[in-house]
Amino acid sequence: MRTVVEVAEAVRAGELKATEILDECLDAVAARNDELNAFVHLDVDAARATAERVDEAVARGDDPGLLAGVPFGVKDLEDCAGMPTSHGSLLYKGRPPVPDDSVHVSRLRAAGAVPIGKTASPEFGVTAFTHTKAWGTTRNPWDPTRTPGGSSGGSAAAVASGMVPFCTASDGGGSTRIPAAFSGLVGLKPSFGRIPHERSAPSETSCFGALTTTVRDAARHLDVSAGPHDLDRASLPPPNTSYERAIEELDVGGLRAMWSPDMGYAVVVPEVEELTRAAAEALVDAAGLQSVERAFSPSSPMRTWLSAGAADMWLDLEEGMWPGCTDELTGLVRASLRRTAEWTLPRYARALRHRQQLEEEVADLFGEIDVLLTPTTAMAAYAAEGPLPMEIEGKDARTSGPVPFTMLANLCWNPAISVPAGVTHDGLPVGLQIMVRRHADDVALRLARIFEQTRPWPRLAKGPGQD
Repeated sequence: MRTVVEVAEAVRAGELKATEILDECLDAVAARNDELNAFVHLDVDAARATAERVDEAVARGDDPGLLAGVPFGVKDLEDCAGMPTSHGSLLYKGRPPVPDDSVHVSRLRAAGAVPIGKTASPEFGVTAFTHTKAWGTTRNPWDPTRTPGGSSGGSAAAVASGMVPFCTASDGGGSTRIPAAFSGLVGLKPSFGRIPHERSAPSETSCFGALTTTVRDAARHLDVSAGPHDLDRASLPPPNTSYERAIEELDVGGLRAMWSPDMGYAVVVPEVEELTRAAAEALVDAAGLQSVERAFSPSSPMRTWLSAGAADMWLDLEEGMWPGCTDELTGLVRASLRRTAEWTLPRYARALRHRQQLEEEVADLFGEIDVLLTPTTAMAAYAAEGPLPMEIEGKDARTSGPVPFTMLANLCWNPAISVPAGVTHDGLPVGLQIMVRRHADDVALRLARIFEQTRPWPRLAKGPGQD
């Protein structure tokens, strides 16, 4: 499979037709989707019509855009005009197509990209594996017995298996970076507000993004999708740089970097710590960073995130769905709604105070450093059907779980990117997380690019039995 940039440049130059690329991707979907369950909806006719319009534009001498002819999947929590949005839930499965694109998808279309279908997500995006009553189990192409993660699990499976060059993702607590780590991909959670939302969420943690196989593809995606929108009061001004140029030119030498294997509270598989520590050391050396040693143990980021995220889930429900919908919901969603149904405003205020404390702790940290390096996850991918492991290497991990590192960046609005750091002894990918100060998306991408040049990774999954 070609990269996003390779496809777009070949189509723009008239060397390849968008319809030819589309056919290749549809063949790949036909070959692997039954096994992996990455796509839960396809619209081949609409995709072909879009690809034909791209080819017609090239034939006229027009430039279709930076994503000309690139097929992609849209995560099933995000709207794509002409396709249904099920939110991974029986409550919405079977509804008619939505009339409008999200702001994010509309920008991708305007740049010439070709949406082909919707990718699987856990119900309302609440967990780090992709298994639902509505659509079944989505599987990891590196090992189909394992999960590609969540909540952008279908997107990760589609990209890592070579079905499409990229898919949209979203990240409210790690939902782009966790699948990137589990599936050997690049996953950027940009600064909050960098890519606009058309609907505000009370937690103010979720960020649109993409899953790609290269850093350059991630940078081009952000160049296309970043910028303010009147519907999003938190959207940031236009970036003053080209991210695709920044990944090659930005000077990051001398930035202060800190490695934390556990952030003071996480239980981590030793092999994962070993792989990611080596990756962090390689990045520090290659980028000319200044290594800083400092204690850092933030206050209850997981508990704070769970409190914040619950408010978003209530917005996903229509009037009358609760409690009458209880039997149709997956267990984690049902439990979360029950736990928060009777919350009082004073209790919610206490959760906000915890978040303010975290923000102060992170501000203090980034007063002394520029880059925080951690494992992306505490372990490699676990069983595709779940549940979340609460014991790691024989140790009780109930207070941190298998994905303890990603939520901090969401709560404090920092950019953070996961890049492939290596594979375990049984052939499963592991991710290194690079978290930087707010609004420094170009720094995160530049460091990821330096690491990619220093430690290249396989772009597509190497399944069981493959060399």
